[in-house]
Amino acid sequence: MKIRILLLFSLMLLLRLNSNAETYKYRVTLRDKSLTAYSLDRPQEFLSERALERRHRQGIDIDSTDLPVCKTYIDRLVEQGGEYQMQSKWNNTVLMLVHDEEIAERFRQNPFVVDVRKVWVSPDTVFPRNKDRKKEITNKWKKTGDYYGVASRQIKIHHGDSLHLAGFRGEGMHVAVIDAGYYNVDKMKFFRKLHILGTKDFVNPNSDIYAEHNHGLKVLSCMAVDMPKVMVGSAPGASYWLLRSEDNDTEQPAEEDYWAAAVEFADSVGVDVVNTSLGYYSFDDAANNYKYRDLDGRTSLMSRSASIASKKGMLIVCSAGNSGASSWKKITPPGDAEGVLTIGAVNTDGVNADFSSVGNTADGRIKPDVMAVGFHSSVAGTNGGTSYGNGTSFASPIFCGLVTCLWQACPWLTVTELIDVVHRASDRYEYPDNIFGYGITDMWKAYRIGMDMKNK
Repeated sequence: MKIRILLLFSLMLLLRLNSNAETYKYRVTLRDKSLTAYSLDRPQEFLSERALERRHRQGIDIDSTDLPVCKTYIDRLVEQGGEYQMQSKWNNTVLMLVHDEEIAERFRQNPFVVDVRKVWVSPDTVFPRNKDRKKEITNKWKKTGDYYGVASRQIKIHHGDSLHLAGFRGEGMHVAVIDAGYYNVDKMKFFRKLHILGTKDFVNPNSDIYAEHNHGLKVLSCMAVDMPKVMVGSAPGASYWLLRSEDNDTEQPAEEDYWAAAVEFADSVGVDVVNTSLGYYSFDDAANNYKYRDLDGRTSLMSRSASIASKKGMLIVCSAGNSGASSWKKITPPGDAEGVLTIGAVNTDGVNADFSSVGNTADGRIKPDVMAVGFHSSVAGTNGGTSYGNGTSFASPIFCGLVTCLWQACPWLTVTELIDVVHRASDRYEYPDNIFGYGITDMWKAYRIGMDMKNK
């Protein structure tokens, strides 16, 4: 009996030790795709018809970056003790989970491996999710005399109401929101008209995406809510993919890998526009922090991926960051990426918010691109009523929805042309700076510029 008790105690101790053991994730950069089973002649095997049509419409060729990562290489890393997590075909990287750092040394010995970088260490604490979240929902609100309700000013400051009145509310457009979670979206009356194309969690595939952080709820509401005289978003007619890449329990470089996988997924299913109110310049381990010189659009994995996404024909709209009044001050990757729209924050009177991050990029490009309401922005609350929030996180989706409607109205524009039209229709186009960028965009003016381009 004593022996059995001792053995049982030993087993329990071993299980406890194993459960507390650290795990690690490594970003493994591969040399090539020479052993891929895919071919550029058969793009329908890795890209949807809608993704191919978007490329065709903008004159974009399929190239080697579109090919999935070589499975033979992944299999070898698994044989060496790694657990495959996800890949970035554009960057030719794979994210591998290991239980022993020595396994990463084995990875380095492979001739097909260029680089191995530790990007995640398991946290000591994982915060519990709210199992009683649905009890918070009251779905109570007050009506106003304005069609847009509490969101009136953040739409009308851009003359977005003119686009909507002309029939451009985002119908037929696919938008991906990459964020931290969509708390209670599934049970709110605010979203009963919302067309959700699908959801996908790149942090934890087994999570309930509607039980995660509420940041994505608020971001989504700026675009998608359609409750006349209560709150109407900037693209209420669009269809949405809800994707999660932000890890609420830790701040580590692996979140860039999650984001890269998410934006590549968005590309593959044919998304037109992506909003990301996420960005990273500092991490739990300060050794990973970015410096000003890194704001070149190429250093951050997230920024590189955003630039590639633009070249694939998707419009990436991202928040500038909320560091304007802090010691960092600067925009946050991927806001430094080339070919994206980086959005700063103003109040409803058009005065810049002091927290809105400033540019320019390290290589001298104008950032932010334009400004939208990010101070006292109208958003949905976790109880299903209206609320307010501050941050470029909300300026970005407000503008993202409007530019989605603009692209619906002017589908002949390429991503590059669309961004140029937005710049030209902004009130500081002739004298941009590192605080306002090109200023506040008049979306009806942008529409007229787009129409002129069609007729030329």
